[in-house]
Amino acid sequence: MEKKEKEKTKKQIPLRLSASLYNDLAQWAEDEFRSVNGQIEYLLTECVKRRKGEK
Repeated sequence: MEKKEKEKTKKQIPLRLSASLYNDLAQWAEDEFRSVNGQIEYLLTECVKRRKGEK
């Protein structure tokens, strides 16, 4: 499988969040025209990029 094909494959994971955190993420997502799921994926991607850059 090519790298681009692997990047398109998505894993589903259960995620439990407090109601207040979910509400904050939902508002942030709305502000940036993303879904909550898209916002979480974006934030995690940015965190991983930063972590890899610090090595």
